[in-house]
Amino acid sequence: MKQVGITGGIGSGKSTVCKIFETLNVPVFYADNEAKILMNSNEILKTEIANTFGKDVYKNNELDRKKLAQLVFNNPEALSKLNALVHPKVGVAYQSWLQKQNHPFVLKEAAILFESGSNKNLDEVIYVSAPESLRIKRVCLRDGVEVDQVQSRIKNQWPEEKKLKLSDHVVINDDIKMVIPQVLKLNQRLLQ
Repeated sequence: MKQVGITGGIGSGKSTVCKIFETLNVPVFYADNEAKILMNSNEILKTEIANTFGKDVYKNNELDRKKLAQLVFNNPEALSKLNALVHPKVGVAYQSWLQKQNHPFVLKEAAILFESGSNKNLDEVIYVSAPESLRIKRVCLRDGVEVDQVQSRIKNQWPEEKKLKLSDHVVINDDIKMVIPQVLKLNQRLLQ
């Protein structure tokens, strides 16, 4: 079974592209969603996060994502520590999920696929590309955050040029070029 990564900058439309693949019966593992689940359900991970960032990052046994974001998004060292705690556990969850799949290929969606090194275990990578100004606008609308908050998240990700060089396929999601035909074509290529 072919393992294909799908990544892109925040607000690029990774989830939109994944949903289209899902309508084509392609199994999709959402690494970022899995990380959120594990940070609230995996007791070992919860203890590690609380010990590293302070007990007050959990309120009523639930992760205070805003508090954690304030601690890590403008602090590369803290973000690196968080990623070092979370990514190995997401990797284990992915391997467990992968064992249950039987499609010719699967997708692993992750915002920081390259930054985390997850791409090394994949056969191919799809990059979802959109202009930065459009990505910022989308995230501000989606998350109800300010432009500077989105820009600080963008700074924590590798630049698009670097990711494009490492990717095998590109889907343009600029609100001009139609996405569905690009995904259909890519699906046919990946099935071969």
